[in-house]
Amino acid sequence: MGYRKLGRTSDQRKAMLRDLTTDLIINEHIVTTEARAKEVRKTVEKMITLGKRGDLHARRQAAAYVRNEIAEKDFNEETETFPTALQKLFGDIAKRYEGRNGGYTRILKTEPRRGDAAAMAIIELV
Repeated sequence: MGYRKLGRTSDQRKAMLRDLTTDLIINEHIVTTEARAKEVRKTVEKMITLGKRGDLHARRQAAAYVRNEIAEKDFNEETETFPTALQKLFGDIAKRYEGRNGGYTRILKTEPRRGDAAAMAIIELV
């Protein structure tokens, strides 16, 4: 089997990975369990690769996966526009990794979670 089940049904797992991918694009680093971090790395790498392609088909493929959330709460009175996670992916993050051929994320292991001692990790964009 090529993926971790993470103790969830398939629809719950897909929804969780979509949420974690969107949060990582918006915040550029998140704290989660080590197993979740290793799984979300796969989807984030694919989304950044789509962002680097930059054509309409890649944008629609990424839009089908990334949630439609506001990336920055920068309120501008003249233009009431809020950039979304998809706009940040294609505008800011894709340009940052133009000369890089993969390896866009880094996983740093941290201390175990208090309560159930689950292995925790920080996943961040390099």
